[in-house]
Amino acid sequence: MTSSKDEILSKLRKQSVPPVELPDLEAPELTQRWIQYPDPTAQFAEVLSGVGGVCYQVKDIAEANQKLAELAAFSEARKVCSQISGCGDPNVSIAEITDPHDFEDIDFAILPGEYAVAENGAVWITNDGGPARVLYFLAQHVALFVPASAVVNNMPEAYQRLAFASNSFGTFMSGPSKTADIEQSLVIGAHGARSLSVFLVEDAFQTN
Repeated sequence: MTSSKDEILSKLRKQSVPPVELPDLEAPELTQRWIQYPDPTAQFAEVLSGVGGVCYQVKDIAEANQKLAELAAFSEARKVCSQISGCGDPNVSIAEITDPHDFEDIDFAILPGEYAVAENGAVWITNDGGPARVLYFLAQHVALFVPASAVVNNMPEAYQRLAFASNSFGTFMSGPSKTADIEQSLVIGAHGARSLSVFLVEDAFQTN
């Protein structure tokens, strides 16, 4: 006796369509459609602001430290950690923490981002620093440092930069944590960072 499940699966198999080759993403008819901006940095800052984040354009780490000092979230933070050399005057050593749960009470985390996407205000983050990767989501407030020259127009350009084989962790991050209930009441910071600041730094900087 054939079950209903078998009947359904049999009908589905009969409806299968022949495979279709993936399009050539480098083909002119596709690449000419990717959105371009006259000023990708300005577009990134505008979109990031729209999703609850803030963008700062600075020349170097010294100027970034000045901007950080103006942020209430930073100046009022009791526990600060940083993976950017010379930035933030941290009082928590990331290298000494082996259990990711120990990052749960970090007030402000200063972390690296690889590049920013003007189209959606996202930053690609990869962090092979062991437990430190949870800082992007556990810290109360997060500041991402991205080279100013690493702002791309759109997601196709962003994907061309991905190196899946060389990173065990990576994701796009856009703005602070956001959620809304069925009545559409927006809540920021319920499931992650309460604020996100992105620093686009002109001069080269080091991570630690």
